[in-house]
Amino acid sequence: MKSILLTIVLAAAAALLVALNLQADEPSAPAKATRHTQTIVLGSGCFWGAEKGYEALPGVIDAVSGYADGRGLEPTYKAITRPEHRMDPDNFAEVVKVTYDTGKTSTEALLKHFFEHHDPTQANRQGNDIGTQYRSIILTANDEQAEVARRLQAQYQVLLSEAGYGEIKTVIKPLEQFHPAETYHQDYLAKNPNGYCPDHSTGVTFAKVDAPVVDNSALMKDQQILVLEAEFCPYCKAFRKDVADVYRGDIPMSFRMASDLNGLELKTPTWATPTIFFLQDGKEVAGHQGYMNTEEFYKALGLFKLGDSEAFHVAFNQGTDNRFCRQYELFKHTPEGVFTDKLSGAPLFDTRYRFNSGTGWLSFTRPVEGETIERADNSYGMARTEVISRSSGIHLGHVFNDGPNGQPRYCINATVLDFKAR
Repeated sequence: MKSILLTIVLAAAAALLVALNLQADEPSAPAKATRHTQTIVLGSGCFWGAEKGYEALPGVIDAVSGYADGRGLEPTYKAITRPEHRMDPDNFAEVVKVTYDTGKTSTEALLKHFFEHHDPTQANRQGNDIGTQYRSIILTANDEQAEVARRLQAQYQVLLSEAGYGEIKTVIKPLEQFHPAETYHQDYLAKNPNGYCPDHSTGVTFAKVDAPVVDNSALMKDQQILVLEAEFCPYCKAFRKDVADVYRGDIPMSFRMASDLNGLELKTPTWATPTIFFLQDGKEVAGHQGYMNTEEFYKALGLFKLGDSEAFHVAFNQGTDNRFCRQYELFKHTPEGVFTDKLSGAPLFDTRYRFNSGTGWLSFTRPVEGETIERADNSYGMARTEVISRSSGIHLGHVFNDGPNGQPRYCINATVLDFKAR
């Protein structure tokens, strides 16, 4: 009996040990499963815009700016940007380490984005960024990535040659070591909302066969505002939100990508987005690279639309129309309607509240609600209240307390207004 009990106890102990061993092995089981995460290191010029572009792609888990493929010097921004290293072939390249889920995207999709979003035919530069740190490079983690990179490069070379571009200078080689960049370089565009996104793309895409040509005929006549954008550009989104989405002026505003500028005569380089062009009959009169806030945009638009005129002096230098000026005579007996901001198109004053004050300036008892701002004006030794347009910030006139029946009198310059009949 004792021997039988001993046998049972030993068997139970053995079973318990087996169970414990199985439990100990369980945490390592996922290591034997198929992994869907890969990394690849890509250099296509300044890493700020490139990092943001990769992060926006479906299937990308993370994108980190850094340095790679250098030797003999410290992998820091201060070191690689020294003048003596500008054309040093052993300098580190500015790169982005991209971590992606191959279950949601592919190495091919990622590398197509890489080729399409910079100019791989430029050696040691991208646009105005010149130096070996800006070289085009693909640093692979395995043979499969290298094979895909070489195949796509050959395909893209054919497309570039057909478009009149030269030989691709992109280097493809295995990654030796990646060095993350300084903290202030990570998510740089998100930390610095006022600026531009570098866009050095050629406009040639892998799907360009039979792509329609954008019709720019509407931009070839009269005054036009053209905004150059890029696919992954936070500054472009900020300009739309802050300026374009609320703009209602009579000069049309259009949006294009760098590959869609056919037929236009532009002087300002198109490698930065947003770039705002002011066109006359398809020719650039003025251009601005980078984000423009409301004040900057309307000052530029004022120069473009009004030139060196009385209206510009009134709008931006707090000037005043001459009494009974020509524009006043045109506006004092209009049909029913609304007077609008000459630049932004925002409604400012309604004819229902217009009255003849006999002063020689347009007079109203009230503005359109929410469209003007009032602030103290102590210029010329007088205590007055200035009225400005909320949308564009231009000077409109002043408000006094001597209107009819105890109401205010908004004394407004006619030259900074347009009129729309009801």
